[in-house]
Amino acid sequence: MIVHLVDGTYELFRHFYGLRRFTKGTDRPYGAVVGVLQSVLELVEQGAATHFGVATDHVIESFRNALWAGYKTGADIEPALRAQFHPLEEALVAMGVVTWPMVELEADDALASAAQLAAADERVEKVCIWTPDKDLAQCVRGDRVVQVDRRGKQIRDEDGVRAKYGVAPTLIPDWLALVGDAADGYPGIEGIGAVGAARLLARHGAIEDFPPNVLGADRERALLFKRLATLSTDAKLFDDVDALRWPGPTAGFATLAERMGAAKLATRAAAAAALG
Repeated sequence: MIVHLVDGTYELFRHFYGLRRFTKGTDRPYGAVVGVLQSVLELVEQGAATHFGVATDHVIESFRNALWAGYKTGADIEPALRAQFHPLEEALVAMGVVTWPMVELEADDALASAAQLAAADERVEKVCIWTPDKDLAQCVRGDRVVQVDRRGKQIRDEDGVRAKYGVAPTLIPDWLALVGDAADGYPGIEGIGAVGAARLLARHGAIEDFPPNVLGADRERALLFKRLATLSTDAKLFDDVDALRWPGPTAGFATLAERMGAAKLATRAAAAAALG
């Protein structure tokens, strides 16, 4: 079997801002939610997916905010987008999709944990993590755990991660610590860019193994940023990968889909379920 893991928060942002190109700035109350549901259904319709789960940020803040004051928060999220976070979770559950709403951890941590749990099962042929987020590149393992960049139309295995970032997946947290991640709110180490970071890591290995003179007074800050960039893989999301099998939509999904102004979703979901 192939296990598909979807970054629900990324998909919500993608659909929200994508819709604005066509709605002339008038946001539909459930427009982005419907878009995410359509994307999830396409996994079944186009690729006969049977096992999948979606991770969401029930709240934006996590334990990382206590480590670094500048870490991302939900303060700048537009109200029209924020209002669709919890309805997305409700809609996914109604559609029968395994959903992980994260609070103390982030959606990325859920994806990393789910990928590790699924890859440990010998019945799983491949794990596909659906997000372009560079943080998730650290989860890639050979061609067994891969990252799917829908936007860039790329599937990145371990060689693909090396080609894009210049380092192995296991060194992605170190690379991010050095170059920074503006989306997550930490700046990296001044004077070190993407190419320079890759060269340092190729020469010395992980930041912990750098000679003292390489980073000097910035060593502790780099180690802090590495901790921010390192995804947790110990979330107990499921005991058996068969828990991710999609059973089809619940009895209440048709009513919810109609309330969102997307009644055809119920028909599509029922037809997709019949494929399994």
